Amino acid sequence: MTEPLFFDSDCISAFLWVNEQSILSQLYPGRIIIPRQSYRELSNPSIPHLKQRVDTLVSGGNATIQDMDIDSEEYRLYIKMTNSPDEGHKIIGDGEAAAIALAKENNGILASNNMRDIKQYVSEYKIEHVTTGDILMEAMNRGFITEAQGNAIWASMIAKRRKLGALTFTEYISKK
Repeated sequence: MTEPLFFDSDCISAFLWVNEQSILSQLYPGRIIIPRQSYRELSNPSIPHLKQRVDTLVSGGNATIQDMDIDSEEYRLYIKMTNSPDEGHKIIGDGEAAAIALAKENNGILASNNMRDIKQYVSEYKIEHVTTGDILMEAMNRGFITEAQGNAIWASMIAKRRKLGALTFTEYISKK
């Protein structure tokens, strides 16, 4: 697969918090797209190391920050999801909405852990979707990490209050 991956802040921050963004660089060199809205969320002055780590990914050519033109279909979709969703849909956060809109309009893959907020949109727009667990499984399957390393990374992410859907990486694998 060579499609771009559009990361919301929650998914990419799982790797940034534990300084494991090199996994993303190995798996997806030049394919990591961070919507400007997600980048802003990662630019919180109280956690400067997250922004610094994203900036390193960008300066190394492994990631790109992407804006949306205000007269584009992706921007219209973003505004709809964040301000005035269709009946039966809920308003979602800026980073998730931007990543969904960009993935949909650019035939990309959405990288997000926030299933509660995105599930309806992913299904409706038929967007390919991966989570932190899926990314770690791909890293293991391609030989970049072992299951034991995956469990250690997972435990570090959980310790940083990342919500990953399982207590351990091994448990996540067994659910797949």
